[in-house]
Amino acid sequence: MNRNMWRVLMLALALCLAATGPALGAKLKIGSLSPLTGPYAADGNDIANGVRAAIAAIEKEGGIPGFDGIELMAEDSACDPKQAVAAANKLVSAKVAGVVGAYCSSATIPASEVLAEEDIPMLTPASTNEKVTERGLKYMFRVCGRDDDQSVAAVTFLTGHLKAKTLYVVDDKTTYSQGLADNVEKLAAAKGIKVIAHDHVNQGDKDFSAVLTKIKSANPDALYMSLQNSASGALMLIQARRMGITAAVIGQDAVYHPQLMEIAKEAAEGAYLTFGFIDENTEAYKKFASAYAAFGKPGAYSGYAYDSAYVLLSAIKAAKSTDPAKVKAEIMKMDIQGASKKIKFMANGDSGSNYIIRMVKGGQFVNFWDPATGKTY
Repeated sequence: MNRNMWRVLMLALALCLAATGPALGAKLKIGSLSPLTGPYAADGNDIANGVRAAIAAIEKEGGIPGFDGIELMAEDSACDPKQAVAAANKLVSAKVAGVVGAYCSSATIPASEVLAEEDIPMLTPASTNEKVTERGLKYMFRVCGRDDDQSVAAVTFLTGHLKAKTLYVVDDKTTYSQGLADNVEKLAAAKGIKVIAHDHVNQGDKDFSAVLTKIKSANPDALYMSLQNSASGALMLIQARRMGITAAVIGQDAVYHPQLMEIAKEAAEGAYLTFGFIDENTEAYKKFASAYAAFGKPGAYSGYAYDSAYVLLSAIKAAKSTDPAKVKAEIMKMDIQGASKKIKFMANGDSGSNYIIRMVKGGQFVNFWDPATGKTY
């Protein structure tokens, strides 16, 4: 074989490898979208760190054949639709194989449209608005629960345990918070609970005296507090307790974060929250906890983000490809115990909900009531 023939063969082989697999020494790129700055940064950084923990776990298990490591591009969505779209476009340009995110549904929905145009799989660990998986996007998956299921859990608790006759509802006008509050209002009314009022505050408000004065005067049995983050929830709890409001307070999963107790302290005691049941005794949770230890104490969505990334990376590994159709096929085959819950995806990309009522007791979140059984833990 002459030298020119050899060069032609080597060039053909190189072109074949480039078409069928990663270049030798290439890193697998995945992305995350979450609010890394601003008022929601606590949850946003928990999400990014959850992805990092999953990468560490996968690499400890031998990594993904064909790739020289896994690289995370953690982008800041800031819970802002425009910034989320810009961040998604950046991830598209970087040719990521998949994205974990975002946090706020108002950021996830527009960002997912950008990723969908390029057939990039997106798994959200935290966006619970029903519309996330009801738009027919082929590569959109949700690891956390849904607002319609979460609102059912809250109202079941109001009627089944609290025996509430009157309810006051407050939200902060965000896509997530208002959608969830609307669901609760409708379900509560259908169950015979008198909804005294459904009021709104502004995202980022720090002074809630105006709405709390009305709540104090109305004296409801329960207050449903639907706010986008735990810091806002903590401030509302502090101010409500100072004003002598005695209503049972129920928050949702965005208020659920260790930061709630750090800020509100005694004012958080006795508050109820809806959040997915997490069994910390499973081997999957223990593996997650070990991998996450390098990043500190897990936050509310750390486990869901870990599971989202672990599912994505495991699917790529099983598919032996980053081809979206092949990755999706592997995701749809999965029936696993994750760190956050059992995960089996439905045709629309949802993986089911398992909301329970948790309570702040002794400065800690504790399991309190199971809507499925009507029993306390």
